[in-house]
Amino acid sequence: MAPKTGEMLHLRGNTLHAGDPVALPLTQSSMFHLPGAPDGLPTYGRVDNPTWQHLEHVLAHLEDAPCLTFPSGMGAISAALFATLKAGSRLLIPSDGYYVTRVLADRFLSGLGVSVTERPTTTFTEGGFDGFDVVFVESPSNPGLDMLDLPAIASAVRAAGGITIADNTTLTPLGQRPLDMGIDVVVASDTKAMGGHSDLLMGHVASHNAQIMERVEEWRRVSGAIPGPHEAWLLHRGLETLDVRFDRMCSSAQVLAERLAEHPAVNEIRYPGLPGDPSHTLAKAQTARFGFLLSITLASEDMAEAFINTCPMLRPATSFGGVHSSAERRARWGDDVDPAFIRLSVGCEPVEELWQAIEASLDAL
Repeated sequence: MAPKTGEMLHLRGNTLHAGDPVALPLTQSSMFHLPGAPDGLPTYGRVDNPTWQHLEHVLAHLEDAPCLTFPSGMGAISAALFATLKAGSRLLIPSDGYYVTRVLADRFLSGLGVSVTERPTTTFTEGGFDGFDVVFVESPSNPGLDMLDLPAIASAVRAAGGITIADNTTLTPLGQRPLDMGIDVVVASDTKAMGGHSDLLMGHVASHNAQIMERVEEWRRVSGAIPGPHEAWLLHRGLETLDVRFDRMCSSAQVLAERLAEHPAVNEIRYPGLPGDPSHTLAKAQTARFGFLLSITLASEDMAEAFINTCPMLRPATSFGGVHSSAERRARWGDDVDPAFIRLSVGCEPVEELWQAIEASLDAL
């Protein structure tokens, strides 16, 4: 079910009384006035905060499932994994997804007795899912943009007795809805397109499974991995323009991808919206939009660096999903990609102005 983003904008407004502020107040307090029994009231800043609680209400509306927020995307991923794994559990993760998830699994989860297996996205289903307690998926993969058949994987893992967790950072609930396809848990970095202004770190976990969400909430409360109220306020403000920003970004990415595919300086391009892309068929079946991320590979590392660093409408920066278009060579972080592979995040600039800058920088190489 597509989220009703117009209704989302008025979730708070339709509960207001005369004289209440229309904008969400920022509750910046670690303590709450608690005479007598505290039942049902905010108690302490590590446990609850009215600003995050309304933010979670909005996110739950977008995901159509209960939602909890965290101080970063990795905070959300960590909470989902620690809530579902224990010593002796078996975890399957993508070998070509976001690298910090692999670092967490290798350096911490494996040391606590979790058996970790990695598979590439393109052959992820080979070998089946028998014996795995948790299967963590990322589709499209970051940065390669390969996709998985999420309904088929969700069904197969459930039949084998396991739990699926999907990282939906790249497409957001507006572009793809893993929970609707049978995935058990969704995690996302709201640092990216959900916040959209490159000024906060946040993440969330969503699931219809009440037992898992109870564990996730307990992990947050006990570990102290809580969002700051100011960051929660900023994310709430960002969500109010998500629909508009995401539409512009995805539409522009399609235009740019079609033009970049014809440019002589581009040796290879990946974008799920291109009919010849390996992910196109799955993307058409599973996603509402093809996304705002694309990748290009140039002839050399030096050419890639020159393009990234000289284009006046590309910020050379890591992360993605902001209003400013950005680009980076992912090989510098250790991703198994060509040294001249560039991940390009399309922002909210007018597309013709953005294309002129990109084309001029490519032509100058």
